[in-house]
Amino acid sequence: MAVDPICKMDVDEKTAKWVSDYKGKKYYFCAPGCKKAFEDDPEKYAEE
Repeated sequence: MAVDPICKMDVDEKTAKWVSDYKGKKYYFCAPGCKKAFEDDPEKYAEE
């Protein structure tokens, strides 16, 4: 399971509908709003 970087919910990578690639790493989201929040300011949420 992946963790949504915005709301910290568990997200199954196999069934996730909302995914974003940032600096070569995939981020998984529970909902489109979380994906949009991440994409608006990825540096705030991205893991190093």
